Amino acid sequence: MIPSFILALWASGLLALISIGAFVWLSHEWMQRSWGWDPLAGVSVFSPDFGWDPTTGLFAGALALGLINLLGRFFVLGWLRIQKWPYRYSNPDPRHPPSPRSVEMVERPDGSQLRIYCYGDPDGEPLVATHGWGLSSEAWNYLKREIPHGCRLIVWDLPGLGESKGPVTGDYSLAKMAMDLDAVMAFAGKPCTLVGHSIGGMIIQTYMQTFPEKLRVRVRGAILVHTTPVDPVKTTSGSSYLLPLEGPLLAPLMRITIALSPLVRVLNWLSYANGSTHLTTKFSSFAGHESWQQVDFAARFTPRASPAVLAAGMLEMMRYDALTALPTVKVPVAVIAGNRDSTTLPEASGLIYGSIEGAVLHTLTPAKHLGYIERHASFHQLLREFWRDRRMEIG
Repeated sequence: MIPSFILALWASGLLALISIGAFVWLSHEWMQRSWGWDPLAGVSVFSPDFGWDPTTGLFAGALALGLINLLGRFFVLGWLRIQKWPYRYSNPDPRHPPSPRSVEMVERPDGSQLRIYCYGDPDGEPLVATHGWGLSSEAWNYLKREIPHGCRLIVWDLPGLGESKGPVTGDYSLAKMAMDLDAVMAFAGKPCTLVGHSIGGMIIQTYMQTFPEKLRVRVRGAILVHTTPVDPVKTTSGSSYLLPLEGPLLAPLMRITIALSPLVRVLNWLSYANGSTHLTTKFSSFAGHESWQQVDFAARFTPRASPAVLAAGMLEMMRYDALTALPTVKVPVAVIAGNRDSTTLPEASGLIYGSIEGAVLHTLTPAKHLGYIERHASFHQLLREFWRDRRMEIG
């Protein structure tokens, strides 16, 4: 998620509230009209009369809204299952990852507790993968199944997300998370290859900016996926309209989200239940070749994430700028874009590519912001080639 997504988060939640309110009103009106007077008993009785009349219309409307509010997710998934039938084999279910070889916890001075999962060869060269904002290490489920030969895959949950505990200071800045990445790399114990999606790529670039002296010693190379070198509002679709709203609207809305986090979390669960989260995820993050399982997998992250953590991270993203440090980067870098990514436009990847000497640029087609999931086979081929080249250089 990037700062402008706070608008979609609130819009989806408010629509869920309106839908529930309409259900309550229609149900109340139907029940009020369904009461009648029994002159023999001398009492009011509940005697609904079903037919082609306005009262039955109220009942039908209430029933439809009730089913949508409770079961809309299953209707949407059913529609997606039919629509996405051709992609059932090319995109296997990402929802069931293999078990990790080990699960570790790294304690940080600010109170953060970073959950780390290790896969592959325990003595292999480390590949440290950092997920996007609002997601968790589960976002790398495909990579966990397709680990390059001789690789020790290390994935971790960013502070406050997944199974990681956030800082007691409330600091969710990119600089803080770059220091957390440094701690994960120290845990790895060897020079690492880094891969980061969205904010994961922003954290890697901030690491390059913060620890330039460590790059040649501790980093073999970096893969920056669907990311940006500056405030992501500047490199998203509609930035010309959204940038003027950062101060007067987006930032205050994020602070309201932090204050009302329990309420927003309820709204997120309502949106997930009625299927609107699935629809938003499908159209904003996938390019049309996704499976219904991938949509369901990606949609699950939204209600599980703390709205306060999401909003705090979004506020910090608006202060992010690593562009000036990129020309000093002297490690191999691969940049991967999605040709239809509206969250971080392909031009953002081009900006990174043009700023780092020797960088290579690849574009997944068709792909949006979760292109590394939708086009996972192509993404992993690029990753394996980058990994193989780094291994050959080491050898």
